[in-house]
Amino acid sequence: MLQPKRTKYRKPHRIKYEGKAKGNRYVAFGEYGLVSAQGAWVTDRQIESARIVISKSLGKTGKMWIRIFPHLSLTKKPLEVRMGSGKGSPEKWVAVVKEGTVMFEIAGIPPEEMKEALRKAGNKLCVTWKIIHKEENPNG
Repeated sequence: MLQPKRTKYRKPHRIKYEGKAKGNRYVAFGEYGLVSAQGAWVTDRQIESARIVISKSLGKTGKMWIRIFPHLSLTKKPLEVRMGSGKGSPEKWVAVVKEGTVMFEIAGIPPEEMKEALRKAGNKLCVTWKIIHKEENPNG
């Protein structure tokens, strides 16, 4: 699974995912991209399952770019523990995805196959999404 090699703080404050993305709003490397239509925390497991789906459909000719990374650790206290006594231990790693963030990009295969691969990958994620072409700029 994806997670940072090291972080400054083991238990950071939670980052909000409301609002629109400031950067990472256009297809920069590939031909087609998967863009989030709402904000959410995307877990490392969801990113990995989407990566596997895309890589299976790309074969040896296609290329893929993952534009999000799970930097934020979410903590959880064990079950049946009393209130207080500090913050829980890190449970999972998430990427903060805001509305309009490009999550995946692909190139190198026919357009119909690219759209199908991105559709399958989008179904693995917890956000609503849309597929955009490099020439389209949905964010203004």
